Amino acid sequence: MAKRNPYYNGPVSDHFDGLRFLNPAGEPETDRSLGDVLRWRRNIPDNPWPACVPVTPVRPPASVDGLRITMVGHATLLIQMGGLNILTDPVWSKRASPFGFAGPKRVTVPGVALADLPRLDAVLLSHNHYDHLDLATLRFLHRDHDPLIITPLGNDSIIRRRVPAARVVPLDWGQSVDLEPDVRVHVVPALHWSSRGPRDRRMALWGGFMVRAKGRLIYFAGDTGYGTGAIFQKLRQDYGPVDVALLPIGAYDPRWFMGAQHTNPAEAVAIMKHLEAKLALGIHWGTFKLTDEPRDDPLRQLDQAIAEQGIDPQSFIAMRAGQVVTA
Repeated sequence: MAKRNPYYNGPVSDHFDGLRFLNPAGEPETDRSLGDVLRWRRNIPDNPWPACVPVTPVRPPASVDGLRITMVGHATLLIQMGGLNILTDPVWSKRASPFGFAGPKRVTVPGVALADLPRLDAVLLSHNHYDHLDLATLRFLHRDHDPLIITPLGNDSIIRRRVPAARVVPLDWGQSVDLEPDVRVHVVPALHWSSRGPRDRRMALWGGFMVRAKGRLIYFAGDTGYGTGAIFQKLRQDYGPVDVALLPIGAYDPRWFMGAQHTNPAEAVAIMKHLEAKLALGIHWGTFKLTDEPRDDPLRQLDQAIAEQGIDPQSFIAMRAGQVVTA
């Protein structure tokens, strides 16, 4: 019997073969074999993270006229602009895992308590890995906020199985939805993969977002590798220079295993330059120990990359839980 995609049934395209989604042509392969996983696990260095890192949570205002970005943790950020409140990849659970008793445990409490969130208009959900798609959090957000959830193809099926009444808009790369007459959210390519278990690899699409709102352009990368750099050059070509880029800087070691799917700080700086971003904020580090690097290594490598590539340190900030940036 032919294998069936449980999440998505749609036409074949240049990044969907009828069963699985694909990264853009010409980019490195992200699939890893069981042998690769075992090789990695046999050679994990002794780089323990602290059990807990102090965080001072903040209470965001109900509404912001300008642009205010608050780091909750990992890839979860609250973007407030022009009266809109948008949340990215919301994860408030204690573990990034299908299990409550095992898997990566957060070492920073959320920088904003769930009860302190302002009324949400939308959620941008980049892909279905457990450190980005947290169904327990989405259930809470639906109950208390009923936001519009914008996500790449197939992830809507995963969400609706647990939150049937959720308002979800699934989009392919290059498609968009308007939140207001002057607010448009585009789903754009990323170099990554997806799975919720051992048998559904690449059966839901992954991606990033371009948000054009109130005369500003914000890029949320979600999870991505750097690859050849071509997709970021094309984003600049298609959308113009970016005002604020939210770029992953962690979960990158060992490079032979992680390089195709997660950027390191030097690659994040290169993406910033491709996008001609006025400001970059480093995300996806310091909350969950997913890979081999020491917790503070992204900070060290980012400082080094900024110096080597001639970037103003104030224009690329590694965000910490509870930190607020206005732009």
